Amino acid sequence: MIVADTSALITVASIDLLDTLVSEFDIHTTETVLEELKATSEYEDRHAKAAQTVLDQTHRITIHNTENTDLQSSRIDEGEATTIELTNQLESDFLITDDLRALPELQTVVEARVAISPIILKALVKRDVLAEEVAVEKLEEAAKNRNWLESPIYRRARNLFK
Repeated sequence: MIVADTSALITVASIDLLDTLVSEFDIHTTETVLEELKATSEYEDRHAKAAQTVLDQTHRITIHNTENTDLQSSRIDEGEATTIELTNQLESDFLITDDLRALPELQTVVEARVAISPIILKALVKRDVLAEEVAVEKLEEAAKNRNWLESPIYRRARNLFK
């Protein structure tokens, strides 16, 4: 079971793997994340298109109403706070986020493993759903789509495939 936040869902949708993600894994998220996706979809850029792709597939993602945002901080926004609550309620295996700034703090408040979305590419390779070279191509596509090139998240993601 995976709980995903807004950033992770947008990344996966931006590389045309949302269908694969929801087919291969039990994906859960929160109403707050859904609202963030709706707000993002109002723009006219590739992130908006990816957000709309996720919204079009919400019938395949389990959406939960979590209202406790007490865990918000300077690094953890409302959406992430609700995914923390959900991760702990469901005893989820993973909390997926692409907010590298929040990741260290997230790891201190959930029992689940907190990871960036490219770990899904690695998992799909291990499941023989994607060839490794395809996964690396998708990672490069995600880096381009999400403006990760030369950033710490890109370096961390590349390390998954070394």
